[in-house]
Amino acid sequence: MEFGIFNAVSLLPQYRAAHGAAAEHDRIMDELAYIRAADAAGFKYSWSSEHHFLTDYSHLSANESFMAFAAAQTKNIHLGSGIFNLTPPANHPARIAERVAMLDHLSEGRFEFGTGRGSSTTEQKGFGIEDQELTREMVAETLPQIVRMWKEEDYSYDGKFFSMPTRNILPKPYTNPHPPLWVAAGSPGTFEMAARQGLGVLCFAFGKPEGFAPLIEKYKKDIQNAEPVGDYVNNNVMITTQMLCLEDGGRARDVFADIDSNVHLSLVFRYLDTFPRPPGVPDWPNVIPPSTPEQINKNIESGLIAVGSPDEVARSIQRFADTGADQLSFGMLSSSMPIELCEEAVATFGKHVLPQFDKDPVHSTKRQREAQVGA
Repeated sequence: MEFGIFNAVSLLPQYRAAHGAAAEHDRIMDELAYIRAADAAGFKYSWSSEHHFLTDYSHLSANESFMAFAAAQTKNIHLGSGIFNLTPPANHPARIAERVAMLDHLSEGRFEFGTGRGSSTTEQKGFGIEDQELTREMVAETLPQIVRMWKEEDYSYDGKFFSMPTRNILPKPYTNPHPPLWVAAGSPGTFEMAARQGLGVLCFAFGKPEGFAPLIEKYKKDIQNAEPVGDYVNNNVMITTQMLCLEDGGRARDVFADIDSNVHLSLVFRYLDTFPRPPGVPDWPNVIPPSTPEQINKNIESGLIAVGSPDEVARSIQRFADTGADQLSFGMLSSSMPIELCEEAVATFGKHVLPQFDKDPVHSTKRQREAQVGA
């Protein structure tokens, strides 16, 4: 199993209250420090979300600029869009093709192209999309066209959601033939589509890791017969969850109880209203109750959450590994966690836990690409 981090520039009300007028800038700088720490600790991936208009949830709207800056500050970690929104009203497909290729050049082959349709009607309607079901069709139309744009010097297209006269979209990718392709998935249908099209999957854990096992098993079976939308298959499933690994497990418990993870989870269901909403989730501004110390301890002891001492966190990681997932990413700053604590936990995880699970120095996306198409 490989490891990554998830960046969103979340500004929970608690973080905003503590930092005042500097909160937005401080959290952006925190996220960059998080990436540098992950790079130094041996994490292989950083995923930067794209969200718009979501005040408390995410301020990472221009993730192409953010990732370009992060590329200049790192050496080994791959920078991934988690996601670039492929709906033409939000981002013209030619602009996406240009951004991906430029990031691929600036990072010298360390860019991963995560795609999706957006998960919030606040965002979709902000760009004039009134029927969110149309976003599925938009992504299905645009992704194959972006791949064409990278290949052709005389590209043209006349489609349902966008059209272009003959143009040469530049630059072309640095990576041969293009960066790895991923798609955000929140339903069995999207897992199945990803497998058919040879796409890696980006998803989030909101319950027991074992819930992913049947989805991943079917994905792994179906992708063997993929007809890839790109020029090679990216057989990968990434799951995002939380992590807090400290030398002192008792301290990790105390800290975890005080970083407002329940507020972030409440905001997920406030804003990402295309996600299935579990029963019992209260309407904002009411929030999901925080876990009690007894609940936190029980979840740690069972390996349900990656919180605690290195041995306790490793037990949780094993539960995710047993599902067949290829990568686990941690959205640590999607909370009110201070950056200093985040950096400490990343270093501790990198020292004690990561080497137990990731023994291959080469990124799996690079290994797969080179096996299928050459260097």
